[in-house]
Amino acid sequence: MAKEENAIILDFLPYGYPLENKRMPVAQAIGTNGFTLLQLVPRRGEKFEVGEVAYIGDGKREKVQYILGRCPREKLTETSKIELEGFIEKSVQEDEGKFVKFFNEAQAINTRLHQFELLPGLGKKHTSAILEAREEKEFESFNDIKTRVHNMPSPEKVVEKRIMEELTEIQRHNLFIS
Repeated sequence: MAKEENAIILDFLPYGYPLENKRMPVAQAIGTNGFTLLQLVPRRGEKFEVGEVAYIGDGKREKVQYILGRCPREKLTETSKIELEGFIEKSVQEDEGKFVKFFNEAQAINTRLHQFELLPGLGKKHTSAILEAREEKEFESFNDIKTRVHNMPSPEKVVEKRIMEELTEIQRHNLFIS
């Protein structure tokens, strides 16, 4: 897994978590490389804005005192969840090639289950249709997938939903989150 260099602030809690006795400011953020949910503690006197990019690499950090650790999915605030959906949608659009590559290279997990079947709304029929279409020619874009695979739901929305599920619920197999 690549180390995160930057994180997008999803929510800033200036007085910490409401039900905990520690009144330490904390920001919920997501790493821009590997979709890692993190908790960041700001330097004294610093505040974060939702949507702000914070440097969390090895060099000197302007606003981040330290990384408290991964943010447990059950601690995500409602604001964070809403911001997370927007971030994922933007990331999938910007990195379309990476996700189209997934459709071109996805493999069977075992004899009964294919990676495509883990995507919301896709079952055995969609899986065999995708495999048939990609045997003829590799997919070039989300639009290409949608036009060549009969009754295919929006590929980008399917990927977005799966990433959100992987971030907010415990999954047996992760396709996009490390």
